[in-house]
Amino acid sequence: MYGEIERFIKVWISAILGLCYCYYIAARIPKGFLRLLSLLPILYLFIILPLNISSPNLVGYTSFFLVQLGIFKLLLFSFNKGPLALSPPNIVHFISIASLPITPKQHPPTNKNNTTNTQKPKWLLPLKLLIFAMIARFYEYNEYFHPHFILVLYCLHLYLSLELVFALIATPVQTLFGLEIEPHFNEPYLSSSLQDFWCHRWNLMVTRLLRFTVYNHVSCTITGLVGPSCATSAAMLATFLVFGLVHDLIYYHVTCVPPTWEITCFFVLHGVCTVAEVAVKKVVLRCGWRLHRAVSGPLVVAFLAISVNWLFFPQLLRNEMDRKSSEEYVILVDFVKSKIYH
Repeated sequence: MYGEIERFIKVWISAILGLCYCYYIAARIPKGFLRLLSLLPILYLFIILPLNISSPNLVGYTSFFLVQLGIFKLLLFSFNKGPLALSPPNIVHFISIASLPITPKQHPPTNKNNTTNTQKPKWLLPLKLLIFAMIARFYEYNEYFHPHFILVLYCLHLYLSLELVFALIATPVQTLFGLEIEPHFNEPYLSSSLQDFWCHRWNLMVTRLLRFTVYNHVSCTITGLVGPSCATSAAMLATFLVFGLVHDLIYYHVTCVPPTWEITCFFVLHGVCTVAEVAVKKVVLRCGWRLHRAVSGPLVVAFLAISVNWLFFPQLLRNEMDRKSSEEYVILVDFVKSKIYH
């Protein structure tokens, strides 16, 4: 384990050195193609760095931070857009924003009806932390639980681990730099539709990055050819396709086996269903009919659970990433307990 931590530290030192190059050299190159060209070595570096780590949890978070967030932030930065284009006052700000799951708020919220700005109860985060600790302990007794219950644990584990890690990172950044951070999640289990889940509740930072790097470009490029309605649908499908391909790369980092493209199929499926859902809602809303949240909410959760079980988790389960990840969490819990009681 100590060797793994040492490799983890070396990977992040390499990533930080790459970002120093972006701040001191690439930032001085005129925005556009030339700056993008100067950033290509760093983009490639971010893709290969996670391959040096074998721990499922460490490589998963590293790949997510560097590939799914860092690469898209740098792509926007090459054209002087996105969170890195605001000329952070120093190198520490730049590295933090580029490599960590934080995006400073650009403007104060103006829409009072926006659910992402709702103040959450203070007890909610400790409750999620308690549930996460219970899940880590449940993993010791996997053989006694029904497979469907284990699937529920995996879904909760995925959501809670991401939200808690993001909160643990965002809190010191907010304290040290005085930054107001964009939210990452907005209680996705309360989603009333697929569009609500993907656009307003799940992994909002990635959603914003993909909107500027993929969705807007595809939509603007083809609107004149196919019209705004078809362009919107095509842009949504392209965004989900890119989302899926990035996840396949992360899965490759985690499992070290060739991609099976199941995860890409998962996102393409959700893209098609979201496009169809948006089209159907436009029709039924014109007729004055709306499906009640008490009905649509469980339908969305059921569809997510079925599709996750079908396409999202199988590759991880075949490579026993669930067992390896749970063993690491059990070791971590035991380590914390040993420090507390001794």
